[in-house]
Amino acid sequence: MRINGGFQVSKIKQLGDRIFEKILAERDIEAFNGAQGRILYVLFQEDGVPIKTVSEKCGLAITSLTTMLERMEKGGLILRKQDSADKRKTLLFLTDKAKDLENDYVAVSEEMGDIYYQGFTEEEVRAAEDYLDRIRQNLERWQSK
Repeated sequence: MRINGGFQVSKIKQLGDRIFEKILAERDIEAFNGAQGRILYVLFQEDGVPIKTVSEKCGLAITSLTTMLERMEKGGLILRKQDSADKRKTLLFLTDKAKDLENDYVAVSEEMGDIYYQGFTEEEVRAAEDYLDRIRQNLERWQSK
């Protein structure tokens, strides 16, 4: 049996990124792009978290994240503040402008979900999500070795 799951995941990510950008354009959402949307998603879940936490949850290297955060700060989406308890840490906070975009982000994400799971039963969606979560966990365990 030939296993090509890694190739499939890579291809899905590429296509998904392109479609996400297309949906943003169709909805005239210019305040953030797909990659920035992942950062916003993390901050929508929990505001005021260290950059390292965002890096881990988004799967982005801190070096890549730094440039994106600079653009997001210039675009008025986030604020960076030094952690008063640990001066070595920088915490990320959503601005009111970013908070106002949460519904837009959710709508685009739901549309993406509809595209991903078109023709799937609820049971198949749950199973696919479980498999994807297990793959993510395997990758995270391997990375932390």
